[in-house]
Amino acid sequence: METRPSERQAGEAIRFAVLMFPGFPLMAFSSVIEPLRAANTLSGRRCYSWITVGPDGAKVRASNGIDIEPDFGVRNAPSVDRIVVCSGGDADHLVAEDAMAWIRRNLRAGADLGSVADAAFLLARAGLLDGHACTLHWTSQPAFREAFPGLDMQRDLYVIDRRRFTAAGGVGSLDMMLDMIGRDHGSELSSGVAEWFVHSPLRSSVDRRLMPLRLRTGIGDELVLAAVAIMEDCVEDLLRMDALARRLGVSADKLERSFRTELGVTPNHYYRSLRLRRAADLLTHSSLRVGEVALACGFNNAANFSRAFRDSFGYAPRGVRQRKSISGEAPRI
Repeated sequence: METRPSERQAGEAIRFAVLMFPGFPLMAFSSVIEPLRAANTLSGRRCYSWITVGPDGAKVRASNGIDIEPDFGVRNAPSVDRIVVCSGGDADHLVAEDAMAWIRRNLRAGADLGSVADAAFLLARAGLLDGHACTLHWTSQPAFREAFPGLDMQRDLYVIDRRRFTAAGGVGSLDMMLDMIGRDHGSELSSGVAEWFVHSPLRSSVDRRLMPLRLRTGIGDELVLAAVAIMEDCVEDLLRMDALARRLGVSADKLERSFRTELGVTPNHYYRSLRLRRAADLLTHSSLRVGEVALACGFNNAANFSRAFRDSFGYAPRGVRQRKSISGEAPRI
């Protein structure tokens, strides 16, 4: 990412805009703005400025019910250097033509563009992530991969790829902002901001890839963690456990002992549960038919898939969408 000093007077603040949509996660929102404030305070100068932007200028309600009154609506928002889109779990269906027009005007003027949590869906549908690596919240990754198979979606806390930047949300947004501050103003300032928020130092790229998996699963055993990472990449094409053990350079018996010790189940049992959880995510966040979901999760027989799903969750696959349509929210699965 470049700060392009030729387009800005020396010492001029880098201008951010956070574009909010209803249902946006307040933690991710704060994790974008608060590091900018801390960077200004710790440096003793105005490194950054920021504005908040809403779809129409009216208050925007966060997912926790708190209302934020934006500084601007998209129709009268000024030009900025970097736009961060922050949306809720409905980003896969969000329509925002006025917002996209404002984003494109800024891009033509040289702005960088990013997203936190699920907002990568909105950018991807508009073609604004084409040719770039990206990430988003882990619950939406299966549906995102199915919807945009040509995009380089990475299972990472955050990804900065040239003039695009995306984060999975939560503390991943904070890590991304720390990285950006370091690129803009040096590692000393970014480390100071991390300390300001009692946050661990920036992680390596390998740690960033494994951290979301470690946080989701609570797995501490490195062998089991590596095995689960491979399993998550092999949901559609079934993975044999003896082949998995060979890839990891251990015996099948050692792999099974490690799983039983760490998780209390066999590798096969965990893998089957993982595939069913992936199916539940796809049913919640995509428009794929039940048979298509079954194939995408390694079940070549729809009847077997439905039976396994019912045994695991207590209702048929179609029940996921029925519950969502009644409540307006995804069921807890």
